[in-house]
Amino acid sequence: RARLEAFSDSSGKLQLSLQEIIDWLTLKDEELSEQLPIGGDVGAVQHQRNFHTAFMEDVKSRGPFIYSVLESAQDFLSQHPFVEPEETLPDSKDVSPRRRIQNASRSVWKQANVASDLWEKLTARCLDRHRHMELTLERLLELQAAMEELAGALDQGEGVRGAWEPVGDLFIDSLQDHIDAIKLFKEELTQVKEGMKHINDLAHQLAIADVHLSVDNARALEQLNTRWKQLQGSIDERLKQLQDAHRDFGPGSQHFLSSSVQIPWERSISHNKVPYYINHQTQTTCWDHPKMTELYQALADLNNIKFSAYRTAMKLRRVQKALRLDLMTLSSTSQVFREHDLQQSNHLLDVVEVIHCLTSLYERLEEERGILVNIPLCVDMCLNWVLNVYDSGRNGKVRVLSFKTGLVCLCNSNVQEKYKYLFKQVSSPGGGCDQRQLSLLLHEAIQIPRQLGEVAAFGGSNVEPSVRSCFRVAAGKPALEVSHFLEWMSLEPQSMVWVPVLHRVAVAESAKHQAKCSICKQCPIRGFRYRSLKQFNVDICQTCFLTGRTSKGKKLHYPIMEYYTPTTSGENMRDFAKTLKNKFRSKQYFSKHPQRGYLPVQSVLEAESSETPSSSPRLPHADTHSRIEHFASRLAEMENQNCSFFTDSLSPDESLDEDHYLLRHSSPTLEQDSLTGQQFGAGHVLANFNCEDKDELERILARLENENRILQGEYRRLKWQHEEAAATPQLADGAPGSPMGLCDDELLAEARILRQHKSRLETRMQILEDHNKQLESQLNRLRELLLQ
Repeated sequence: RARLEAFSDSSGKLQLSLQEIIDWLTLKDEELSEQLPIGGDVGAVQHQRNFHTAFMEDVKSRGPFIYSVLESAQDFLSQHPFVEPEETLPDSKDVSPRRRIQNASRSVWKQANVASDLWEKLTARCLDRHRHMELTLERLLELQAAMEELAGALDQGEGVRGAWEPVGDLFIDSLQDHIDAIKLFKEELTQVKEGMKHINDLAHQLAIADVHLSVDNARALEQLNTRWKQLQGSIDERLKQLQDAHRDFGPGSQHFLSSSVQIPWERSISHNKVPYYINHQTQTTCWDHPKMTELYQALADLNNIKFSAYRTAMKLRRVQKALRLDLMTLSSTSQVFREHDLQQSNHLLDVVEVIHCLTSLYERLEEERGILVNIPLCVDMCLNWVLNVYDSGRNGKVRVLSFKTGLVCLCNSNVQEKYKYLFKQVSSPGGGCDQRQLSLLLHEAIQIPRQLGEVAAFGGSNVEPSVRSCFRVAAGKPALEVSHFLEWMSLEPQSMVWVPVLHRVAVAESAKHQAKCSICKQCPIRGFRYRSLKQFNVDICQTCFLTGRTSKGKKLHYPIMEYYTPTTSGENMRDFAKTLKNKFRSKQYFSKHPQRGYLPVQSVLEAESSETPSSSPRLPHADTHSRIEHFASRLAEMENQNCSFFTDSLSPDESLDEDHYLLRHSSPTLEQDSLTGQQFGAGHVLANFNCEDKDELERILARLENENRILQGEYRRLKWQHEEAAATPQLADGAPGSPMGLCDDELLAEARILRQHKSRLETRMQILEDHNKQLESQLNRLRELLLQ
């Protein structure tokens, strides 16, 4: 009994101590749970850390007592083990002392376990919260320092932004420097960008750790992000504005060309960089520069020149002088081509590249010649002409070969040097040139008269006959050498005769001849001088001769010698001898022995070769003009006895006035104006122009019909005389050498000539009728366009 009472006292005291420990640990655990979440700024976290440190000290001070009680419980349980832990019976008088001891031991064991678990959990939670507070405080300190540093960097960046001048106030030459400065400034802000990413990562990590930033910190972080986005946006916008300004107004832009037009005109640029021009007064647009339009209109004054090569050359001479290309040398031009790396003939140039090259050309011209050149106007006009010739569809692309050919043909240089340079552009590295390469060159060259509406007089757009004509000089060789090409060009072939004629026109401008024009009495004669090799002391100025003027019904007798430089005494003696010799020659001699000043190319009406590239897309009316071009080519073939181009002597017949009159089917403004957005103005111009052509063609048709009726009557008369002569026995039996037989032969020959002349006239009438029908169909389409 005494032992049982002693056991009960010790176990009771132990249980009381354990229960006290359990209650205290439970209370502390509740206090720990009731502590506020970790704050979102450094001050709050430091305050919470101090409070938690005191809390941990309180728990830690209770540790020795808890450990001693738990050790006592362990000693008690080692002295009083229990066996049946499954069943616990209440204390009663019926329970045996052993059972009561085991129940007490079991209770001590349970309380000890609970106290031990509570103690371990509380200490672990205290350590975790302490570590969490330390990490949070470290991150908040790092976040605060980073935010302060970024705020200073953003202040500096915003100060730089505030010092920016408006883009409109900057000098054009300094735009590239400002662009470079903005790019450098953007690179310097890379650290700020990384710092912003770092503080946002820290805030995200704190949020994951259930640490919410304080209102001040959250607002400061939001302001930093907003300021950074605004600064970035300002930099990007500034860079875009500078780049746009540099593109639109910088050295590589077309802005400097805007001064080439005056009010009410404005120069604008399409999406493919092709310029077009707006007339704000009439509210219309067109592809052609206003000065170019005036130039084309002025070229109409030259349409009274009968000879196609001279008409074309004089038109090109005006274009050449308007573009100031008459001042450019071939050496300077080729050097600029090399500087801009224009070596690949098939490479396509866009409008900006063409402008850069033309700008260099005119700047070099201004520097070499020491003259003042309106560079914007010249560049814009030359660009306009190049696009009209080689990109009438305004695609914004021009081949290098096309660009070179156009400028070289109109530059100021020796003709032979031009030929050599152009041949070199299409020849292979070995120096040879096959048929395809030659056709490329001739195709590019023929586009120049084609743009003036004069291509039919030079064999049309089909260059294959010219290629075959040139390769005849090579004597069957597969490749053409430069010597062969120069030999062929020296003959002035029909397709390229306008090139040397242009050269002679340029030289003749400064020529002054000490002679008097037999028609207009001009003295001295300026320009070309034409001397008759049939009559003595008959000289004609270029205006009278090229326009076909005569003096009071007197007809000019051929052949004629042309001079574009003052004559020498030797040339005068030579002409006198030729004139004396020609005095003893009849008119039939000159008609049977025509001396051409150019090499005729027998063109045929065949489709253009597939190897010949098209320089521009087909226009809506291109089919009509192609057929008219073929008709004009056929007419030019039938009239091959008329020499329209000449160098030394000419022998045209009396129908010279009608030579190539069908070439008025086109005009320089025909293709360009039809491409403009203002279809009304284009249709009106075309309709007026073609109405004039139609009236003229109708007058020509009426005259030809009348002439045909007269010839048919003459033919019937001759035929009747021939039948009468054949019916006379004496005539039939006459000797071949008798006068009657000779007369009969002459009548038969004359009848054959008249018959041939009649067939030619009928053919010409049919061609003219077809041409008239084509013009009428075109006029109908233009009227429909006008109504639309």
